[in-house]
Parts: sequence; structure tokens; C-alpha cells
Amino acid sequence: MGAEEITITGTTAGRYSEILTAEAVEFIVALDREFGARRVQLLERRRRRRATRTTDLDFLSSTQHVRDDLSWQVAPAAADLTDRRVEITGPPERKMTINALNSGAKVWMADFEDATSPTWDNVILGQLNLRDALDGTLDFTAPDGKRYEIGSQMPTIMVRPRGWHLPECHLRIGGRAVSASLFDFGMYLFHSGQKQIDRGSGPYFYLPKLESHLEARLWNDVFVFAQEYLGIPRGTIRATVLIETINAAFEMEEILYELREHSAGLNAGRWDYLFSMIKNRPDVVLPERSQVTMTAPFMRAYTELLVKTCHKRGAHAIGGMAAVVPSRDPVAAKRALNQVRQDKRREVGDGFDGSWVAHPGLVETCREVFDQWLGDEPHQIVRKRDDVRVTAAELLDVKSSSVTVSEVALRTNVSVALRYIAAWLGGRGAVALGGLMEDAATAEICRAQLWQWISSGTPTDYGVPVSAVLVGRMLREELDVLSETGALDEEAARCFGQARTLLTVLLSERTCPEFLTLPAYLRHLSGGVAAPATAQAPVAA
Repeated sequence: MGAEEITITGTTAGRYSEILTAEAVEFIVALDREFGARRVQLLERRRRRRATRTTDLDFLSSTQHVRDDLSWQVAPAAADLTDRRVEITGPPERKMTINALNSGAKVWMADFEDATSPTWDNVILGQLNLRDALDGTLDFTAPDGKRYEIGSQMPTIMVRPRGWHLPECHLRIGGRAVSASLFDFGMYLFHSGQKQIDRGSGPYFYLPKLESHLEARLWNDVFVFAQEYLGIPRGTIRATVLIETINAAFEMEEILYELREHSAGLNAGRWDYLFSMIKNRPDVVLPERSQVTMTAPFMRAYTELLVKTCHKRGAHAIGGMAAVVPSRDPVAAKRALNQVRQDKRREVGDGFDGSWVAHPGLVETCREVFDQWLGDEPHQIVRKRDDVRVTAAELLDVKSSSVTVSEVALRTNVSVALRYIAAWLGGRGAVALGGLMEDAATAEICRAQLWQWISSGTPTDYGVPVSAVLVGRMLREELDVLSETGALDEEAARCFGQARTLLTVLLSERTCPEFLTLPAYLRHLSGGVAAPATAQAPVAA
């Protein structure tokens, strides 16, 4: 096979060239050539499973021996991943990066996935911001003159690349887009991996949207290949897997097993988990999302099994997100922080070793809860939760009888989905809406619920069934309100128009579309005419 042309369709000018070096691009190309075909096969396997499954999900009989074997454990935690009681998440945008690194959290997850709109600028500048932070050169001056700099104490950094389902269309091999997962992972490891090792840390990752242990095996093989390619000792990379799909919940032990030499535990992802439940069980109608709390039977089963599984294998179990944006109203702020406190008390009481927050203003509240429980201990992996017994039926125990939807909940889902998608198309992936820091996971559950309610004709509390016509009218009314208040300039009007069209198309599909971010990216953010990369020579195929 002859050489295939490597093309970059996004800008490579200025500081972008510091990331898009010939050597870095060569590394991404090597990763994609080695693992791209397996990735495509596993994505096809996802589609086949969803299309052909005729029985309820269950634990795999083919991997029973892995679950029964008590001899294996994951690798001991890296020194700076031992205490993870408070983790803050957010996009690697310049100002938000500085605020997260100054937040006092134990860990910061730099999120290229749900909290980042994957414009070329956001993707490349995010890599630059991470490298600059490690070099001690990251700063930011706001329009009002306020200056932001990183303090002397930085948390441990973990990076969440985009999921296996997403491409990075701005880098192509013979016209074929590379995997966005491999692009984000590879660029960070290439530019920042050794810097992290030199400062006594390491290249640590969060892995999103996995649906099987075979996808975890692929990641482990990527880690082994990448470490050998770059001369990094095997086992240096560590990764926490987000258990945010119902499929993965049945394979948690197997996922830990596949990644055991690189594992840094599991995390409970609430909104994506509910979104996955709708995709896999569209006939079981969920009530409005505010009513599906972590105390629902199927959510309790999932989180308790996660803790038990992790601690059985010597791994950390990390709890879910507190997405509240602290209010300036002291009464509202107190009420919100009390809710966060109660949620974190439930998590630490269940055995979780740490938890997520979306805003620096929540770090202290979360830390206080875990401090009170853990004291000087860095985690509670010694709590094996042998009292927990979870069956497949309990993981699937979703009750949907006589679900009705309030007009408030219906309009909230319409508003959040529309406003978030418009912001995402405009380049913002973390958006404060209604007192919550919303990301793509929230938009996914909102639009998936709208689709389910339309498909099932779920009744509203005022007697009218949810329909495409009703939701379409609410979309128009939402846009009318924005127009009347003067909130839409020309650019915003364009984004909201695109968001409305995209949402209307997704809600009209016969089956629940797998993701909104994939069609949104392909239609609106992947543009540009391919041109040969100026700094890269063709790579032999």
C-alpha cells in the first residue's frame, strides 16, 4: 500500500503549530492506524447489540470466571491518586482551567468531552492550556483588567478525551477522519505526559461512554502501545472508567480486569446512565428527570454495585456530579448547598472514596463531608460492602406505571435542550442554566426524554399527551421569548436556528438517536476544505 496523505483542515498557524508538530501528528496517525479499525468494529458491535437484543440485559456467562477469580486486583493507586475525596471537572478553557487548578480540589478533570464544544479552536487551545499550566506559564486577564494566575498548589490533573463514537474531522488520513478519542489522548500524552512524570505525577485519564469490557481492552492496548512508542514505562498511564451506560454496569468487574495494570477505578455518571437506560429500554417511560433521584431502586443498585466491585478489586469508587452553581442569593445558596451536602453524605455513606463538583464554590462543602467521614484516611477501599447483593433484575428495576409529565418539566427539558445545543454550536460546552452547570450529558437526557415522551404519547398533568406538535410549539415559544427580550444577536440567532432544526430532526426519529453531539458535530463543527498539512510529510501506509 502506498503512502496516504495526511491532511489538516483546521488552522495550524501561530501557537497551534506548537501542538500540531510533525512528530505529534505522526504519533496520532500511528495510533489511528493501529487501532482505528478495531474502534470501528466495536462501534458496529454496539449497534448490532442494540438492534438485535430480544432479552433483558444480564451479566455475561462468558466472563463468569473473571468475576469468580478472587486472586486479581488492580494496580496500587498512584501516589497522587490515592486521596481523591473532591474532584472538580470542567473544560480546559483558559480562565476555567486556572479557577479549577486554584479551587482546592484534590483532582481536576480537564474535560474534552461533555463540557467542551469540540471546535478546532477549543480542542487545540485546550491542549495548549494544559501544557502551559504544567510549564507554569498559564495566565489570563479579563476584559475588566482582573488577572488570573495559577497558585503554588495544583491538584492532580486527569484528562477526559472524547468518546469512541466521535471523530476528529480536522485531521484525516487518506480522507478518513481520525478517532477523536485517540486525538485527545495522544496529543495530551505526547505533549504533557513526560512533563507530568517529571513533576512526580503521571498521565492520568477518564474514559467516557464505554459499553463493554472489549472497549476497555482496546483502551488498555492503546496505553501499552503508546507507552512503548514514547518510551514511557508500562503502567505509568492510569485511567478511571465512567460507568455511564447500562451495558457497562453489567461488565464493571470485567472492565476493571481489562485495565487492571492501568486502572484508577470507576466513576458513577448519573445523567448519561439515565440517557443510556432510555436508549436501551425505550418502552419503559421515565418520569421527569428531577424525580429520578439517586435513591431510585435501579440507581441505588447501580451505585452500590459499583462501590462493591471497586473495593473488591482494590480500586477507587468515585461518586457523581454536584452541578449546582452557587447563587448570590444567600437563601437560595444555603438551600442548594444543603442539597449538595445531603447528596455527598449519601455517597460517602455508601462507600464512595470521592465525588465530583462542577464549580469551585462547591469544593469546600464536598470536602467537609468527606473529611468528617474519612478523617485522615485517604479513602475507604477497606469497606468491601459484602452486604450488597445486586441482581440483573434490580439493575433494570425501572417502574414507569402511570407516568405523567408536568408542563413545567416539559418546558424545562425543551428550554435546556434548545439553549444548551445553541451554546454548544456557538463553542461553549459548559453552560450555566437555571442555577446548574449543564453539559452535553444534561442535554442528552433532556432530548432523550422528549423523544420518549413523544414516542409513547405520555400524558401531561393537564390532560394533553406529549406530541411532536406540542414540543414544536414550545420550541417556537422559547425562541419568541428570547427574541422579544433582545437576547439574540445575529450569531446567537443562527445558533438557535440550527439548534431548533437539529432538535426537531432528532425528536422525529423512529428510534432514539444514539447521540446528539455526533450529528451536531458532523453538520456544524467539522467543516473546512481539506488541505495538505504543511508541516507533515506523507506517512507510509
